[in-house]
Amino acid sequence: MSERTSETATGSSCCKVGRNRDQYGLGDLDDELVRFWTDRTEDRYSTRDLAQHVNEQILRAALDDAGLQYKEGEVANTYRLLTDDDVSSGTRVQTRKELERDGVPVEDVERDFVSHQTVYNHLTDCLEASLESPSDEERLERSRDKLGALRNRTSAVTEDTIAQLVRNDVLDIGEFDVLVSVSVTCKDCRQQYTVRDLLERGGCDCEPGAGD
Repeated sequence: MSERTSETATGSSCCKVGRNRDQYGLGDLDDELVRFWTDRTEDRYSTRDLAQHVNEQILRAALDDAGLQYKEGEVANTYRLLTDDDVSSGTRVQTRKELERDGVPVEDVERDFVSHQTVYNHLTDCLEASLESPSDEERLERSRDKLGALRNRTSAVTEDTIAQLVRNDVLDIGEFDVLVSVSVTCKDCRQQYTVRDLLERGGCDCEPGAGD
Protein backbone atom coordinates (compact mmCIF):
# COMPACT_ATOMS: atom_id res chain seq x y z
CA MET A 1 0.00 0.00 0.00
CA SER A 2 1.33 3.37 -0.96
CA GLU A 3 0.77 6.34 1.30
CA ARG A 4 2.44 9.11 -0.67
CA THR A 5 0.98 12.44 0.32
CA SER A 6 0.93 16.00 -0.91
CA GLU A 7 4.70 15.98 -1.42
CA THR A 8 3.93 13.99 -4.56
CA ALA A 9 2.14 16.94 -6.10
CA THR A 10 3.75 19.93 -4.38
CA GLY A 11 2.83 23.07 -6.27
CA SER A 12 0.77 21.03 -8.73
CA SER A 13 -2.87 21.54 -9.64
CA CYS A 14 -3.24 18.27 -11.51
CA CYS A 15 -7.04 18.11 -11.23
CA LYS A 16 -10.07 19.85 -9.81
CA VAL A 17 -9.22 18.82 -6.25
CA GLY A 18 -5.71 20.22 -6.65
CA ARG A 19 -7.00 23.47 -8.08
CA ASN A 20 -9.48 23.84 -5.23
CA ARG A 21 -6.72 23.10 -2.73
CA ASP A 22 -4.68 25.98 -4.11
CA GLN A 23 -7.56 28.38 -4.72
CA TYR A 24 -9.04 28.03 -1.23
CA GLY A 25 -5.74 27.72 0.64
CA LEU A 26 -6.33 24.16 1.83
CA GLY A 27 -2.68 23.35 2.34
CA ASP A 28 -3.19 20.20 4.44
CA LEU A 29 -5.89 18.73 2.23
CA ASP A 30 -3.78 16.15 0.37
CA ASP A 31 -2.29 14.78 3.58
CA GLU A 32 -5.76 14.53 5.12
CA LEU A 33 -7.22 12.75 2.11
CA VAL A 34 -4.52 10.09 1.99
CA ARG A 35 -4.55 9.59 5.75
CA PHE A 36 -8.33 9.34 6.00
CA TRP A 37 -8.58 7.03 2.97
CA THR A 38 -5.85 4.57 3.92
CA ASP A 39 -6.79 4.34 7.60
CA ARG A 40 -7.41 0.66 8.23
CA THR A 41 -9.54 1.24 11.33
CA GLU A 42 -13.32 1.64 11.46
CA ASP A 43 -12.76 5.40 11.20
CA ARG A 44 -11.58 5.15 7.59
CA TYR A 45 -13.31 7.48 5.14
CA SER A 46 -14.92 6.24 1.95
CA THR A 47 -14.42 8.35 -1.16
CA ARG A 48 -17.95 9.71 -0.64
CA ASP A 49 -16.97 10.76 2.87
CA LEU A 50 -13.84 12.38 1.46
CA ALA A 51 -15.80 14.27 -1.20
CA GLN A 52 -18.04 15.67 1.53
CA HIS A 53 -14.95 16.60 3.56
CA VAL A 54 -13.44 18.45 0.60
CA ASN A 55 -16.67 20.25 -0.20
CA GLU A 56 -17.24 21.30 3.40
CA GLN A 57 -13.69 22.68 3.50
CA ILE A 58 -14.42 24.67 0.32
CA LEU A 59 -17.64 26.02 1.82
CA ARG A 60 -15.88 26.85 5.09
CA ALA A 61 -13.18 28.80 3.24
CA ALA A 62 -15.84 30.71 1.28
CA LEU A 63 -17.64 31.64 4.50
CA ASP A 64 -14.35 32.79 6.01
CA ASP A 65 -13.60 34.91 2.93
CA ALA A 66 -17.01 36.55 3.32
CA GLY A 67 -16.21 37.37 6.95
CA LEU A 68 -19.00 35.23 8.33
CA GLN A 69 -18.93 33.71 11.79
CA TYR A 70 -20.45 30.31 12.43
CA LYS A 71 -20.85 27.84 15.24
CA GLU A 72 -19.69 24.24 15.39
CA GLY A 73 -21.70 22.12 12.97
CA GLU A 74 -23.15 25.01 10.98
CA VAL A 75 -20.87 24.48 7.98
CA ALA A 76 -21.85 20.81 7.73
CA ASN A 77 -25.54 21.71 8.07
CA THR A 78 -25.30 24.43 5.41
CA TYR A 79 -23.62 21.96 3.07
CA ARG A 80 -26.42 19.48 3.74
CA LEU A 81 -29.06 22.09 2.93
CA LEU A 82 -27.31 22.84 -0.35
CA THR A 83 -26.77 19.27 -1.50
CA ASP A 84 -28.85 16.58 0.21
CA ASP A 85 -31.60 14.94 -1.82
CA ASP A 86 -33.93 14.94 1.20
CA VAL A 87 -33.90 18.75 1.38
CA SER A 88 -36.85 20.40 -0.38
CA SER A 89 -36.18 22.71 -3.30
CA GLY A 90 -37.71 25.61 -1.36
CA THR A 91 -35.31 25.16 1.55
CA ARG A 92 -32.36 24.89 -0.82
CA VAL A 93 -33.34 28.08 -2.64
CA GLN A 94 -33.77 29.95 0.66
CA THR A 95 -30.35 28.78 1.87
CA ARG A 96 -28.70 29.96 -1.35
CA LYS A 97 -30.40 33.35 -1.10
CA GLU A 98 -29.21 33.84 2.48
CA LEU A 99 -25.63 32.99 1.53
CA GLU A 100 -25.72 35.33 -1.46
CA ARG A 101 -27.09 38.10 0.75
CA ASP A 102 -24.12 37.57 3.09
CA GLY A 103 -21.64 37.92 0.25
CA VAL A 104 -20.89 34.25 -0.45
CA PRO A 105 -20.53 33.48 -4.21
CA VAL A 106 -22.77 30.44 -4.02
CA GLU A 107 -22.70 29.55 -7.72
CA ASP A 108 -18.90 29.57 -7.78
CA VAL A 109 -18.70 27.53 -4.60
CA GLU A 110 -21.18 24.92 -5.84
CA ARG A 111 -19.32 24.75 -9.14
CA ASP A 112 -16.16 23.92 -7.20
CA PHE A 113 -17.77 21.04 -5.28
CA VAL A 114 -16.26 17.68 -6.25
CA SER A 115 -17.66 14.19 -6.67
CA HIS A 116 -16.37 11.04 -5.00
CA GLN A 117 -14.99 9.87 -8.37
CA THR A 118 -12.98 13.09 -8.70
CA VAL A 119 -11.54 12.53 -5.23
CA TYR A 120 -10.68 8.93 -6.12
CA ASN A 121 -8.89 10.07 -9.28
CA HIS A 122 -6.97 12.68 -7.28
CA LEU A 123 -5.89 10.07 -4.75
CA THR A 124 -4.80 7.46 -7.28
CA ASP A 125 -3.52 9.61 -10.16
CA CYS A 126 -2.18 12.79 -8.53
CA LEU A 127 -1.13 11.46 -5.11
CA GLU A 128 -0.42 7.88 -6.24
CA ALA A 129 -2.15 6.48 -3.17
CA SER A 130 -3.57 2.97 -3.30
CA LEU A 131 -5.88 0.87 -1.23
CA GLU A 132 -6.39 -2.80 -0.64
CA SER A 133 -9.59 -4.41 -1.86
CA PRO A 134 -12.61 -2.98 -0.01
CA SER A 135 -13.62 -4.79 3.13
CA ASP A 136 -17.05 -6.28 3.63
CA GLU A 137 -17.83 -3.34 5.90
CA GLU A 138 -16.98 -0.87 3.14
CA ARG A 139 -19.07 -2.76 0.61
CA LEU A 140 -22.02 -2.60 3.01
CA GLU A 141 -21.39 1.10 3.62
CA ARG A 142 -21.39 1.83 -0.10
CA SER A 143 -24.62 -0.11 -0.51
CA ARG A 144 -26.26 1.75 2.36
CA ASP A 145 -25.18 5.09 0.86
CA LYS A 146 -26.49 4.16 -2.57
CA LEU A 147 -29.85 2.88 -1.35
CA GLY A 148 -30.21 5.76 1.10
CA ALA A 149 -29.63 8.29 -1.68
CA LEU A 150 -32.28 6.60 -3.83
CA ARG A 151 -34.78 6.65 -0.96
CA ASN A 152 -34.07 10.32 -0.21
CA ARG A 153 -34.39 11.24 -3.87
CA THR A 154 -37.74 9.45 -4.12
CA SER A 155 -38.97 11.26 -1.02
CA ALA A 156 -37.85 14.68 -2.28
CA VAL A 157 -39.38 14.19 -5.73
CA THR A 158 -42.66 13.01 -4.20
CA GLU A 159 -42.77 15.97 -1.81
CA ASP A 160 -42.10 18.48 -4.59
CA THR A 161 -44.68 16.85 -6.87
CA ILE A 162 -47.44 16.92 -4.25
CA ALA A 163 -46.58 20.50 -3.29
CA GLN A 164 -46.81 21.57 -6.93
CA LEU A 165 -50.20 19.90 -7.32
CA VAL A 166 -51.43 21.68 -4.19
CA ARG A 167 -50.20 25.05 -5.45
CA ASN A 168 -52.06 24.49 -8.72
CA ASP A 169 -55.28 23.52 -6.86
CA VAL A 170 -55.18 20.03 -8.39
CA LEU A 171 -54.80 18.29 -5.03
CA ASP A 172 -56.23 19.16 -1.62
CA ILE A 173 -54.18 18.15 1.42
CA GLY A 174 -53.04 19.78 4.62
CA GLU A 175 -49.49 19.72 6.02
CA PHE A 176 -47.95 16.42 5.00
CA ASP A 177 -44.89 14.22 5.39
CA VAL A 178 -43.53 11.76 2.85
CA LEU A 179 -42.20 8.44 4.14
CA VAL A 180 -40.41 6.00 1.86
CA SER A 181 -39.81 2.46 3.08
CA VAL A 182 -38.43 -0.55 1.20
CA SER A 183 -38.71 -4.08 2.55
CA VAL A 184 -36.99 -7.30 1.49
CA THR A 185 -38.65 -10.70 1.97
CA CYS A 186 -36.65 -13.93 1.86
CA LYS A 187 -38.62 -16.52 -0.14
CA ASP A 188 -37.02 -19.37 1.83
CA CYS A 189 -37.57 -18.38 5.45
CA ARG A 190 -40.45 -15.97 4.69
CA GLN A 191 -38.92 -13.32 6.94
CA GLN A 192 -39.31 -9.67 5.98
CA TYR A 193 -36.75 -6.96 6.77
CA THR A 194 -36.22 -3.32 6.02
CA VAL A 195 -33.17 -2.82 3.84
CA ARG A 196 -31.32 -1.14 6.73
CA ASP A 197 -32.04 -4.04 9.09
CA LEU A 198 -31.00 -6.63 6.52
CA LEU A 199 -27.66 -4.94 5.84
CA GLU A 200 -26.96 -4.44 9.54
CA ARG A 201 -27.81 -8.08 10.31
CA GLY A 202 -25.67 -9.35 7.48
CA GLY A 203 -28.36 -11.75 6.30
CA CYS A 204 -31.68 -13.34 7.15
CA ASP A 205 -32.59 -16.20 9.53
CA CYS A 206 -32.18 -18.95 6.94
CA GLU A 207 -30.12 -21.93 7.98
CA PRO A 208 -27.20 -22.61 5.60
CA GLY A 209 -28.51 -24.58 2.67
CA ALA A 210 -32.14 -23.94 3.56
CA GLY A 211 -32.91 -22.90 0.01
CA ASP A 212 -31.26 -25.99 -1.55
